[in-house]
Amino acid sequence: MNTFYLIIFFLFGLLMGSFYTVVGLRLPNKENFITNHSYCDSCHHSLSLWDMIPIISYLFLHGKCRYCGERINPVSSCMEFFTGVLFALSYYVFGISYETWIAIGIISMFAILSVSDMTYLMIPDEVLIFFSGYFLILITLEHGVMQALISIVSGLFLFFVMYLIMMIGNFLFQRESLGGGDIKMMFVFGIILSPLLGVISIFLASALALPFSLILLVHKREHLIPFGPFLLLSLMLLYFTKIDASSIINWLKTL
Repeated sequence: MNTFYLIIFFLFGLLMGSFYTVVGLRLPNKENFITNHSYCDSCHHSLSLWDMIPIISYLFLHGKCRYCGERINPVSSCMEFFTGVLFALSYYVFGISYETWIAIGIISMFAILSVSDMTYLMIPDEVLIFFSGYFLILITLEHGVMQALISIVSGLFLFFVMYLIMMIGNFLFQRESLGGGDIKMMFVFGIILSPLLGVISIFLASALALPFSLILLVHKREHLIPFGPFLLLSLMLLYFTKIDASSIINWLKTL
C-alpha cells in the first residue's frame, strides 16, 4: 500500500464529498448545481473559495456563516470527511483496480442519495440513471457486453423483488411501506451484486434500520425513516467485505 496514494484518495474524497452534498441538496429542488455559485442556506450570500475548503473552512469559521453569523449545517462537513475516509478505504482494500472504481461509484451514490433521502425523503431518478450507466460501462469494459446484459437482468430481478416486498408491505400496514426510489435503486444493486446477494442486502438493510425505527417508535415520533441510506450502507458492507452469498448461507446453516 502506497501512503501517498492513500492521502490522494482521501483528499479527492473530501473534494468530491463537498460536491456530492451540493448535488444531494439541489437536485431534488431542480436547482443548477454545476454553474450556479454555492451560497449560504440562511442568507443566500455567494460563498468565496475560502468559504468552501472542505472541513477546514467549517472549523476556521467555527461552524458559522462568515456573512450572517448563522450556524452552518454540519451535514456537508460530515459528508466531506466520511467520503474522504471511504475513498481512502477503497484504495486500501482494492488498490488501483477495476474494483476500486466500482467502490468509488458506490460511495458517490451513497453520499448523494443519503443527503437527498435524509433531507427530502427523495431519491432522484437522475442519480440512479447516471450510476446505472457508470457501472454498466465499467462492467462492459472489464468483462464484456454479455456480462453487462447479465447484470441488467439481475437488476430487473431485484427491481421486481423489491416491488413485491413493497406490495406485501402496503397490504400488511395499509400504507406506503417503501418509496419508489428504493425500488428503482435495487436495479442499480443488481448491476453490481448477484441476485441472491442483492436479496441479502435488503434484509441486511432492514436489520440496520430496525434500531432507528424502534427508537422512533418508543419516543412516539414520526416513524417514517429514509430507507435508502440503509440500503446503500448494506451495499457498501457487502462489496467492501468481498463476501459472497454462499458464505452467508453456510454461516446461517450453522446457527
